[in-house]
Amino acid sequence: MSQDPEIICEVRGAAGMVILDRPKALNALNQPMVRELARALAAWENDPRVERVVVTSTSEKAFCAGGDIRALHDLGKAGRQNEMLAFWSEEYILNAHIKRYRKPYVALIDGIVMGGGVGISLHGSYRIAGDRYLFAMPEVGIGFFPDVGATHALPRLPGAAGIYLALTGDRVGAADALAVGLATHAVPSARMAELADALTRREGLDDVLAGFTRDPGPPKLAAERGTIAECFGAPSLPEILARLDNAATAGSAFAAKLRQTLSAKSPTSVAIAFEQMRRGAGMDFAEAMRTEFRIVSRVAHGHDFYEGVRAVVIDKDQAPHWRPASIDALDPAAIEAYFAPLGAAELALEA
Repeated sequence: MSQDPEIICEVRGAAGMVILDRPKALNALNQPMVRELARALAAWENDPRVERVVVTSTSEKAFCAGGDIRALHDLGKAGRQNEMLAFWSEEYILNAHIKRYRKPYVALIDGIVMGGGVGISLHGSYRIAGDRYLFAMPEVGIGFFPDVGATHALPRLPGAAGIYLALTGDRVGAADALAVGLATHAVPSARMAELADALTRREGLDDVLAGFTRDPGPPKLAAERGTIAECFGAPSLPEILARLDNAATAGSAFAAKLRQTLSAKSPTSVAIAFEQMRRGAGMDFAEAMRTEFRIVSRVAHGHDFYEGVRAVVIDKDQAPHWRPASIDALDPAAIEAYFAPLGAAELALEA
């Protein structure tokens, strides 16, 4: 249908084919990419030629590594928060459209899938993980928060796995993704291009996938599921930290590593992420997206996001100075304020 230099959307046989083609940036989403995907999805939803949407990438390294956080950082530092929020508004509306899309939405995920990449894949009906699949929501490490629908999706993963992923930013591969429901199928990387071609034929979708799927092997986190469920299933953030400390004292190297990981993240971001998970378990998708827009509207005017991007992306000194510097120093009322309604500025979603 049309070709943007960084995203190609066209009809191929039975499929509306989306090809992410910004490899030097690991397919990080920018506003033109979001707009082109939104336009294509709207056009294909009522196009009788299109039986399914297939999203893939030209990069062997990444499906999509997130949003273009450096560009967003620079806008905010220039006082152009309205432009930042316009991007997030369009991105979140796109995520909501994917969630309620009336046709099968198939994401072929081979490589890194983080942040904004999760938003354009996880909410679709089929998530196909290749050998190189690597999922993470690492936002707490840059003073941000797990957005793009994570508020709805992650609390619903079994065994508190989503809370663990949201608070630590840890990465998981295909086997673990399949085990907890982040992925629906696993396919060898070497067959991904063949699968993409097969999906353009007018054949039954489940039948096509059945011919390509394979067992990705044992999940690496299988032995730690009990620790994850026990620690991250706690009813409060201080209790999560206490349970991790207790597990570490009892000899769990995994718990000790997680405790160290959490101590390096933005305390504000970790607290926001926990509150997202707590509240999100009872929210429908639209409410979750409105909640995320409330949070991001405050984060854009805060401190930690800019400091986190500076430390991790710009200066790369990996030494952010968070405000406040510890979870103990957090003001509960300050965290609560991130979730307050925006009045006339609320995210406008279709009914």
